[in-house]
Amino acid sequence: MNSPKKTPITHRAIWALAGPIIISNLSTPLVGAVDTAVVGHLPEPQSMGAVALGALIFSFLFWGFGFLKMGTTGFIAQAYGANDQKALSDTLSRVIFLALGFGVLTILVGYPLIQFALYLLDSTEQIESLTASYAYIRIWSAPATLCSYVFLGVFIGLHDTRKVLILMLVLNLSNILLDVIFVMGLKMGVEGVALATLIAEYLAAACGFYLLRDHIKVALKQFSWANILERKAFTILMKANSDIFIRTLCLVFSLSYFTAQSAKMGEVILASNAILLHLQSIMAYGLDGFAHAAEALTGSAYGAKNREAFKRAVKLTSIWAFIIAVVISGIYLLFGEFILGFFTSIDEVLISAKTYLPWMIIAPIVSIWSFQLDGIFIGASYTKEMRNAMIISMLIYLALLQVLIPQWGNHGLFLGLSLFMVIRAITLGLYYPRILRAIRN
Repeated sequence: MNSPKKTPITHRAIWALAGPIIISNLSTPLVGAVDTAVVGHLPEPQSMGAVALGALIFSFLFWGFGFLKMGTTGFIAQAYGANDQKALSDTLSRVIFLALGFGVLTILVGYPLIQFALYLLDSTEQIESLTASYAYIRIWSAPATLCSYVFLGVFIGLHDTRKVLILMLVLNLSNILLDVIFVMGLKMGVEGVALATLIAEYLAAACGFYLLRDHIKVALKQFSWANILERKAFTILMKANSDIFIRTLCLVFSLSYFTAQSAKMGEVILASNAILLHLQSIMAYGLDGFAHAAEALTGSAYGAKNREAFKRAVKLTSIWAFIIAVVISGIYLLFGEFILGFFTSIDEVLISAKTYLPWMIIAPIVSIWSFQLDGIFIGASYTKEMRNAMIISMLIYLALLQVLIPQWGNHGLFLGLSLFMVIRAITLGLYYPRILRAIRN
């Protein structure tokens, strides 16, 4: 039996993991920001609303498969911590197989799902038409997108976040460049935004296969369908993935419900809330760097059955996450109105966004605790508890909005979103002692 790896848990080790992820994560909402900005400077607000709703649809179609990243991270990190090369290779083969299979399936069922999503969103006829044009192009990126999810999970689990940075920069910088070429240069509008994303996703997938080539070679040498489909291991993987899928679907639905309620308040509110949600995404992606560091470090400690290392990983990653949350809140407080001007030149949308900006100022400090707990639970593969906590949180959130929106309108909508983040942290926190009890020194 191989000896567990000894991974030092220091402030430097945390930043070595979190730093590249923060940089790469911040480039992701930047793509969404550029998407919004290039169409936001078109004469009509409908294009910006269409891109927002198109992105929303793919939150369902793609983010629902977030388990391909999160579940992979936990299993890879635990195999890495236990120094189990066979488990690592078998897991890699299984998740790539799943990503390609789910990607093809998504394309096959994409058309009816897009039609159903447009029916549920119930926006104006012009916005729905533009949104459909966006979606029918972007759906073809599914296999590449899901493979990239797997690669990100593997790199985080292996503590190799520099490769996460490389892959995400290839994805996002190519997306931004193509956005500018297709929309501002070739005047392709919403279709140009979708085509830019499609091409960028396949470039990133190719990059991921190349960066992971050594591990893929090892996995291929010992590849056998008997090992990959071994009943117990495959059942455990699929059980964890199904838990994360339900959890992610509930999260995406909750955020999508926010956008759907925004759409009912008119085109101006929809556009301004889309801008503010980009600030939420920028904040979330930045803070997720420490959640991903927690995934890698707690996962390895859990795999090595090292209780003290696990607790230290939780403590140090959370301290730094809180510090950065305060910094982000300060940036939004001082420069928030200036940042909003980047997204649009439409006066009525800008005025509306400024009105609700204070909710984004408090968002980092309110949200950080649920992000950190997500990372801890993913690292330990406590997926059932994540699922249950999210279901409870979503139901409470939806119930609260039925009261808050009629009372305070869009302010009530943002208050509900803030309470949702708090409830997520509370429900996960109640399950946390289970993890500690399961780890033996």
